[in-house]
Amino acid sequence: MAWWSRSGGLPSEPKKSVPRGVWTKCEGCGATLYELELDECARVCKFCGHHHRLPTDARIALMVDEGSWHELDRDLISNDPLEFRVDERRYRDQVKAAIKKTGSNDAYRAGSATIGGHPVEVGFFDFAFMGGSMGSVVGEKITRQFERALERRRPAVVFCASGGARMQEGVLSLMQMAKTSAARSRLREAAVPYIAVLLHPTTGGVAASIAMLGDLILAEPKALIGFAGPRVIEQTIRQQLPEGFQRSEFLLEHGMVDQIVERPALKATISRVLGWFAGTNGVSGGAGTASRPPSGPDQD
Repeated sequence: MAWWSRSGGLPSEPKKSVPRGVWTKCEGCGATLYELELDECARVCKFCGHHHRLPTDARIALMVDEGSWHELDRDLISNDPLEFRVDERRYRDQVKAAIKKTGSNDAYRAGSATIGGHPVEVGFFDFAFMGGSMGSVVGEKITRQFERALERRRPAVVFCASGGARMQEGVLSLMQMAKTSAARSRLREAAVPYIAVLLHPTTGGVAASIAMLGDLILAEPKALIGFAGPRVIEQTIRQQLPEGFQRSEFLLEHGMVDQIVERPALKATISRVLGWFAGTNGVSGGAGTASRPPSGPDQD
């Protein structure tokens, strides 16, 4: 090989490709991040603090105490009551593909666990499963979670990340908004706490129901939270929306969110809040430990 290349420089070695999944580009600042290091930081950029999407398994491991997670209702699988199809692709085939992709039977995973030593009934939306959309199975799992929380007198915690109601199930998916909201109201009547944690994105029917019904509503930074998307709203009202509209910070400023918490501090924050709830109304996870609110003319 000639010591001088035709391009006018020293001969170069063959290019070595970077294996897929080793590096990623930050969506916030554009920095190149090492994937393993990003995972160690709970997928939060060390340069700008941007919160990248966290897989559900990793979030469960991050949020609950080690060894305490006991998943329930795993056998529930969506059927196809409307025989829905788009461009010859059947809904039942979409469900099968999502199950194969994620390893979950639907877009919500619920179970019993402890957070900071406090027993809870906790659930996680899986955005990788059809955009975390809420169909009949998701609504049933959330309802069962709330019913267990009521029976066991344990706080309920829901981590929301969803594109909304699942259109492939039509009105059956919309019915889950009322179903889950009714189950949540029974928790309120029994003075059993419910904490909603809003992740990016939390939209559509989920945002219009259980996501915004928590006794305490927490959110991760810059999460998109709202019913219709900003572009749809702008096209409908033909007006320019304010900067940062429907982001966590905008909702906090307008009283729709109680606190924005960065992901690494989220578990400690929830644990502290659970301790407050236990100290005020006796809910600690043991059967029969919660006290109902007093009745009387001054009770709202």
